[in-house]
Amino acid sequence: EEFGRRLAALHATGGPAFGAPPPGGPEHAAIGLAPMRNVPSGTWADWFREHRIAHYARLAVDAGALTAAEAQTVERVRVEAPEEPPARLHGDLWHGNVHWAADGRAWLIDPAAHGGHRESDLAMLALFGCAHLDRVLAAYDEAAPLADGWRDRVPLHQLFPLLVHAVLYGRGYAEQALSAARSLT
Repeated sequence: EEFGRRLAALHATGGPAFGAPPPGGPEHAAIGLAPMRNVPSGTWADWFREHRIAHYARLAVDAGALTAAEAQTVERVRVEAPEEPPARLHGDLWHGNVHWAADGRAWLIDPAAHGGHRESDLAMLALFGCAHLDRVLAAYDEAAPLADGWRDRVPLHQLFPLLVHAVLYGRGYAEQALSAARSLT
């Protein structure tokens, strides 16, 4: 529960724009071994569509993980989420970047921090599994209530990490990204 509350507090620190790096952070960053540009934008939907979905779909085509036609399927996804100010995201919040101490506290490592939609971090926790996820999400929602329908938007927010994994690890993740994209059309 403490992890959920602290994650809500991290998100509440915000960012100057969607896609903006943290103060003093780089424009040219990385998520795992993949390059990641932090390009500020005024709207989340436009930024996420261009700099997270379309960009990584093109990289997946270049890597041979997606065909051009499949990339078009991914890029046609409607990018919609409730309007919120930019949240300060961890940005690479899979279970391997959450370390549980002996006292039960969670410690985060290896961020790909940027301004984004807070549902993205939560969707990534769900994508690759997280210990105590239901309790983390319940405490998060209590501290910073999520908009109605947020669970329905999870596949949208999971497209970015799935595409990154397709670029790095190949076709299996590309198929998961296509499945997520098809569920949104």
